[in-house]
Amino acid sequence: MDITSPQNPRIKHIVKLREDKRQRQRDQLIIVEGVDELNLAIESGLTPQTLLTSPELATRTISNIHAETLTVTPNVFEKISYRENPDGWLGIFSTPQTSLDLIQLSKSPLIIIAESVEKPGNLGAILRTADAAHVDALLVCDPRVDLYNPNVIRASRGAVFSVPCVEVTNQEALNYLRKHKIQILAATPQADNLYTEVNMKIPTAIAMGTEDKGLTDFWMTQADVKVKIPMLGKVNSLNVSIATALIVYQAVNTRT
Repeated sequence: MDITSPQNPRIKHIVKLREDKRQRQRDQLIIVEGVDELNLAIESGLTPQTLLTSPELATRTISNIHAETLTVTPNVFEKISYRENPDGWLGIFSTPQTSLDLIQLSKSPLIIIAESVEKPGNLGAILRTADAAHVDALLVCDPRVDLYNPNVIRASRGAVFSVPCVEVTNQEALNYLRKHKIQILAATPQADNLYTEVNMKIPTAIAMGTEDKGLTDFWMTQADVKVKIPMLGKVNSLNVSIATALIVYQAVNTRT
């Protein structure tokens, strides 16, 4: 067993990476826990610097391991783990380097804009939709939550590695979309058009805002078309990840 003490300096550093965004940014490191998430990260071209495993907890294996691998005791693994019922695998990776220039657009791109999404669970769920619908990219604009927050990685089930996603400002995203002649569709309850009534066969970026305030004036004034999801009950808003999935899959359905 390589590490048996929770007070080991490397274990303390991993805990800091898990809990502190500033530590992750300073070190340019992220942590990824779970066999499925690790395999997806590796399949997406990332190489772990270090893998930690607790043999007593691990019932599955990681494919294509080309990294330092350390064994730890169950109590040490529980110290670094950020999930219930851990499967005994955690990896440390360099922070992926992404940019708008690296996005490879399809003939008729479909893009999601997530403006100021503040909950890791919501951003993770949007990433899962983006992966399932095979969108071209997710642009995370003026983020309130770190794209590589461990809870975003967990909530996305690793889709943060399979979907081209870039953190950008609103203005950078707008410049990119205008450059590539992609229509901007803004989701808002104040729209006149239903989301099922607009043309999304053409290159389209779907802009989604926060659940409490929606999109800012920036996207509301820059949008080419505004759409709404019909609300027939007494509650006037949907969870942002559910609303995103509805509109994205409407676009997918119109393109098939």
